[in-house]
Amino acid sequence: MNATKIKMKQGCYNSKDLLEIDSIYIEGCTNPGFFKKAVLYDYLKEHPGSIQVNIYPYPNVVPALSSRGEKYVRSAPDAYGYDDLLDLPRV
Repeated sequence: MNATKIKMKQGCYNSKDLLEIDSIYIEGCTNPGFFKKAVLYDYLKEHPGSIQVNIYPYPNVVPALSSRGEKYVRSAPDAYGYDDLLDLPRV
């Protein structure tokens, strides 16, 4: 499955903070659409390596917890330490 676009929280459209992603569009599954980051966190805990960011080099999307215990997802860091999820088109 592929993450193809992101929806940011209201008022955070231009943010570069992963915690301000509201939901992520997933394709390649039986019901493509936007999924909340906490739902994807839970799914990826059970199915690691099953979702990739649709940007070369197609890193895996992985679950993460913030310092406040908030569930979110990020991509495996690239060679520059940048998260490719933030480069997906925003809606």
